[in-house]
Order: sequence, then structure tokens, then C-alpha cells
Amino acid sequence: MEHNQRKIVLVGTGFVGMSFAYALLNQNACDELVLIDIDKKRAMGEAMDLNHGLAFSGSHMKIYAGEYSDCADADIVAICAGDARKPGESRNDLLQRNTEVFRSIISPVMESGFDGVFLIATNPVDVMAHVAQKISGMDPKRVIGSGTILDTARLRYMLGDYFSIDPRNIHAYVMGEHGDSEFVPWSQALVATKSVLDHCSATGGKYCIADMEKIAEEVKYAGAKIIESKKATYYGIGMALVRIVRAIFGNENSILTVSTLLNGEYGEKDVYVGVPCIVNRSGVREVIQLNLNEEEMQKMHKSCEILRNLFNGVNI
Repeated sequence: MEHNQRKIVLVGTGFVGMSFAYALLNQNACDELVLIDIDKKRAMGEAMDLNHGLAFSGSHMKIYAGEYSDCADADIVAICAGDARKPGESRNDLLQRNTEVFRSIISPVMESGFDGVFLIATNPVDVMAHVAQKISGMDPKRVIGSGTILDTARLRYMLGDYFSIDPRNIHAYVMGEHGDSEFVPWSQALVATKSVLDHCSATGGKYCIADMEKIAEEVKYAGAKIIESKKATYYGIGMALVRIVRAIFGNENSILTVSTLLNGEYGEKDVYVGVPCIVNRSGVREVIQLNLNEEEMQKMHKSCEILRNLFNGVNI
């Protein structure tokens, strides 16, 4: 979709959706924002609340509650809608219910004539991005999951704190499932252009790989710790989604760890998983293949197998 206005339709006005909307407003990241929710009254209220803050934001965004027909000329449709897991419910049961939710969303979006980029945040995000691609039939490069972008941000923040270095100068990634099988390929982690492993060995024990493995575990379970403390996570992912939006609208060709469909990369096919990707106006331009060592490749294959089995268990 090529036009001057940067238009986003957001489906789902819960905590994640509205944290995303609030971050969009504060960063002036789009020109037009349409809110859609099954609870239309809530969407209207959220639009009013955001509009009342426009005078303080320096933004001239047009914000309103809309319909699926508004997707026709949208650049991005972001989906943050979905059910939470109920007590005693399996992950497959949740996936099946959220697949039906996605069907009720994506079908009218596609009927509108939408030809932009889908941005998926609903968990389990890797599988739900794959579901969205299958239901929509769109080019997989234009259906993006938030993947491990937030996990990667958490990792860089923690490593920056550990090394007392600006996190923006830490180049390390979390890869795989956004979940329990994610992993950090330490062989590819850098401080500036120096391997973190070399950096540790040069410090005479001040820094060590054992500490970094503890950090990787903290990153993996950070979301669960936040949920235990405040019942949900939403600010971090809201801002992470805006980062992806800025890469798309700015045609940045930025490298972000989003979830995309692999087609032979890392020896994997037919699975959505979080990997470093070049992101621009058309979505995922290409997957960056890191030189993982044997142990890291095994972790990658394990994570992909878990995701593939979850997806294959869904009736689409």
C-alpha cells in the first residue's frame, strides 16, 4: 500500500493494544489510527481518551473507532486481540480458540481489499502469526509476528547493566520461540565489534559466561515474573511493536528479531519463528542467517519442532 498517510488499524483494545496505541501517539509514529474491538463502546472510549491527549503530544494523528472496511487503505493491520488461557486448558485448546478469533478478524480484513502488512502480537505469537498467514493467504513476508524482539531488548538491557555498557552498543539476539525454548546464540553476541566471549576472557574473571547464561534465563522468564507481579505485560511489547512500525514506515531495512516463515534458512521450513530479519516497507525483506555453532543449531531445531507441532495441531 503506497500513499502519503501512514495508516494503522489496530484490532484489540486490551492492555497490549492500548499500550501500543499510546506509544504510537507519543512517538508520532503514524498519521491515522483506527481502533477495532468486539466491544465497540470500549473502542470508542479508548479513541476519545487518546484524542484528549493529542494537544500534549505534538502529534496530529487522526484517531477513531472504526470498522473492518477501514482496513482497505491501511498500511498495517496490527492484531492484539485474543483470549487468555483458562484454568486447566491446554495450549492447543487456547490455540484453537484463538484461531477462531483470528478467522473472525482476518476474513473481513481481507474482504476489505487490504494489501498492507499484518503485525501480530497475540500469543503464542509465532504460531498465531503462522495462523494469520494461512487464513489470509498473504505473502509470508507481509505477515510478521513480534517474535523475540522484546526478549532481545530485555537481553541487551540486562547485558548492558552487567557490563556497564550502553545497551545500544550490545549486539546480541534471542532466537527461536517466544517462549520456553528460546535461546541466546552467545557465539554471535558482540560488545561493539568484539565477541562477548572474548570480552569475558580478557577480564580475568570479572565477567563470565556462567553469569550470562543466568541472564539468558532471566530474560526467558521475565514475562512470567512480570505477570506474577502485576498480572500482565504490556508496556514493553507496546513499545516493541512501535519499533517494528517505524522500521516499516521508514523503509529502514533494520535488523529486528521478528517472527517470520522460514524457507530453508537454518535448515528449517514451514515454521514461523523469531530470527534476525531485515524489515522494511514491504515487511520482511530477508532472513539474516547467523553462523550458529552445533549446540545453537540443535536449540534452533528443537524450538522449531515445538512450534511446528503446535501449529500442526491447529485445525485451520
